Amino acid sequence: MKSILNRRLLLILGFVFIDLLGYSLILPLLPFYADTFAASLTTVGLLGTVNALAQLIAAPTIGRLSDRYGRRPLLIFSIVGTIVAFLLLGFAQSLAMLFISRIVDGLFGGNIALARAYITDITDSKTRARSLGMIGAAFGLGFIIGPAMGGILSQYGFAVPAFVAACLAALNLLAVLIWLPESLPAAERQAMRRSPNTAFTLNKLYEELKKPCVGPLLVVQLFYNLAFILFQTNFSLFAKNSLGLSAQSTSYILAYVGLLSVLVQAFAIGRLTGLFYERSLIFFGSILMTVSLLIWGFVGSVPLLLIILAPISLSGGILNTVITSQITKSVYREDVGGTLGLASATQSLAQILMPTIGGALMQFTGSWAVGAAAALLMSMAVLVTRLQILPRPEQEGPCPRPDEPSVHTQPA
Repeated sequence: MKSILNRRLLLILGFVFIDLLGYSLILPLLPFYADTFAASLTTVGLLGTVNALAQLIAAPTIGRLSDRYGRRPLLIFSIVGTIVAFLLLGFAQSLAMLFISRIVDGLFGGNIALARAYITDITDSKTRARSLGMIGAAFGLGFIIGPAMGGILSQYGFAVPAFVAACLAALNLLAVLIWLPESLPAAERQAMRRSPNTAFTLNKLYEELKKPCVGPLLVVQLFYNLAFILFQTNFSLFAKNSLGLSAQSTSYILAYVGLLSVLVQAFAIGRLTGLFYERSLIFFGSILMTVSLLIWGFVGSVPLLLIILAPISLSGGILNTVITSQITKSVYREDVGGTLGLASATQSLAQILMPTIGGALMQFTGSWAVGAAAALLMSMAVLVTRLQILPRPEQEGPCPRPDEPSVHTQPA
């Protein structure tokens, strides 16, 4: 039984790695690709915005459908959409085609949320955080290798990385079709399909936000995503304007951040969750992130930057993994996909808002303002955690649905 579980876990980790490898192959090249069609800087920014907006709409829907019909069919659906999006990108002959490819990619997106839901299905509460941390490590590893591969391949034309990314997605599709079994047993899927709780309505999503043990976690996830993406999307501008770094030096530092992230999520998360309550880790991780981001905004040298990036990576790895783990433990099994889709939507919302806000702060106030604004957002996460998450007793289980006469499957 344990060997089957390990094989499933290895397959889903390989899936995440290949998925992010393909995605990160083309992401850094999009501005250069768009430039071949004479796109303005604003238009290049809109490429990211439309993708995030499409994900914001699609992620909760795909997650909820996976609760009703299983993870595997929705993974297959999502990967097919990814292949189509990369092919459209490779064959693009106009700026309009670039936009269509990014919209298709966003509408069919949800691979990572589905992978997290799959992990939730096959793990118990004791091993879940460690397994989710491994997903984060695979995610980070893909982002370390992908941009370098994309840079090498782009020498042969910007379409080549897109076609290679499509091939990687096709390999993922083949692996899922041949080797990855459904994580939800047939009887359980049938019960979920009959349950009114898995029906997709806006009201059902709103009910998740109102639950006292789920809503605060999603709010903390939102503040974390807003703060971290503000830092992430404006890091290169900060390095250029405040430290005078070249594009090559900045890429080396980003690779260093990726390596730190992999080490934290692959090795540290399992040990930390074995030693401390997860809600306590969210609280102290939020404090560490708040202080670190504030200091980052005032850093004036590369050695200090390298030092402060360590606690940012540590706290980011903790929050990214442990908040997700707590969300899955606070909902019933038939709500896992939909709720993780909501959590993914908070990241899409941050990706829509933060690049523009960060650019404006840097232009009209100064680089320090980006760090201060990110720290202010994280302080809101600290406050919500202290007032609404820490007071709840540990291992309380899923939040019940008040006034709903339905039969649940079991806790996630």
